[in-house]
Amino acid sequence: MKAIFLYVLLFLMVFMVSCKDYLDIKPSSQGIQVSNTSADSILYKSPSEVEAALAGAYADFRNEYFSLDYFVNGDAQSDDAYAGADNPANFQIDEYNIDATNTNVSRDWAYLYSTIGKVNAVFNNVDAVPGIDAERAKQIKGEAAFIRAFMYFQLVQLWGDVPLQLKEVTTISYDQLDELFPIMFPARTPQSEVFAQIISDLELAAENVKSVQPDKGFATKGAANAMLAKVYATIQPPQWDKVLQYCDAVMAGGYSLLPDYDMLWDNLNENSVESIFEINYAGTSESGNWGASMFRGLDWKKFNTPSNDLVKAFDDEQDVIRKNASIIWMDVSGKWSDPYWPQTNFPFVNKYRIFTSNSPQNYIFIRLADIILLKAEALNETGDLGGAESLVNQIRTRVDLPDVVATSQDAMRLAIEKERRLELAFEGHRWYDLKRTGRAIFVINNTIGPQGTPFGYNLTQNRLLWPIPQAELDKNTKLVQNPGY
Repeated sequence: MKAIFLYVLLFLMVFMVSCKDYLDIKPSSQGIQVSNTSADSILYKSPSEVEAALAGAYADFRNEYFSLDYFVNGDAQSDDAYAGADNPANFQIDEYNIDATNTNVSRDWAYLYSTIGKVNAVFNNVDAVPGIDAERAKQIKGEAAFIRAFMYFQLVQLWGDVPLQLKEVTTISYDQLDELFPIMFPARTPQSEVFAQIISDLELAAENVKSVQPDKGFATKGAANAMLAKVYATIQPPQWDKVLQYCDAVMAGGYSLLPDYDMLWDNLNENSVESIFEINYAGTSESGNWGASMFRGLDWKKFNTPSNDLVKAFDDEQDVIRKNASIIWMDVSGKWSDPYWPQTNFPFVNKYRIFTSNSPQNYIFIRLADIILLKAEALNETGDLGGAESLVNQIRTRVDLPDVVATSQDAMRLAIEKERRLELAFEGHRWYDLKRTGRAIFVINNTIGPQGTPFGYNLTQNRLLWPIPQAELDKNTKLVQNPGY
């Protein structure tokens, strides 16, 4: 069987050699690339080639996963939004009824591993590039490591144990098949090991990338430190001392809150002092954010309809500023019906306001308020109730809300959870916050629907993770399905 497999690979390589410098060998969603170069050649022949390869990996932050699915997964999968629109795959995600053939699940796995394949090639080959400046090579490795860590953080939160792929296949020979098979057909790696690799990559990034880049869409020391804080808050059990360490590193990095919350979303303050990692769009056919048009507009029913439960949370808190910045209401009479909202007063996400097909709308993935509230959480968990309270009130002051007063650690936990929800609504965080704090099942199953009635979700332990895509199971017998699917 190994010999047959080798002959098939060699045939494909010969067939494709005149077409491209490398080709993808199935399973492509594992990020495996097979080089056609000879044994004494190199993958990137000049600094400009490896820079172009790195740019290609960065460009994946503007693919379908990050333009749309990132927000479906983080918000529609939570109590902040309904699926909206008419996509059965999104309905499954919203209702915790996913199956292994769900098209969103399959494509998200493929997108993330495809990017990992790209950055593995950069990371593993940059040092051999002729004429490259040694300091720039270190920076490129750091940036590639940051991107890889970001992708694996998505994967491990969605699926738990996932294949950990750190190499690309560059040569094929019969003698190497025992080594190549585990790379091309990997088993799932325990998530503890995946988290360890994420942390290692982010530490490398924090050490080697620049502090300032042309815009916030590139890896920086601040972005790496912020990701480390978020990772240490997510691993179980959380390492709160590390969360504090990296939150402090971010907060010492020159970031500050914008004076007006709406300035984050008015499109006049892109790459602001509050932004830590932000995906930039030029508004062109090559760099247009079509995803923004998925959340607001009257041409068809949009995705991520704000939920009754979230609107009630804003109203109960009398949080007018953040509610108005986050949700806009429109009359959709005669356009579509909805079981949760009247046609005359229908809500849309308001944080993404330029919703043309090639929109220049940026997406902010990490910002200082997120890190401040994460530090408040870490302080509370380590016994500093007063310190946590001060940070939460710093966030509330900006939106003209009174100070929160919590008399116990449990009360402060709930106050921080609520503050993160209202501050970060529709930014893709809510589902993962509920999961990492162990609150998802209780909160989701007690979600309120129209007229304050129970919504009726039935989230179970098995549905906290997604199924491995059936297509991946069919291609790779080493993969084992998650329980309950």
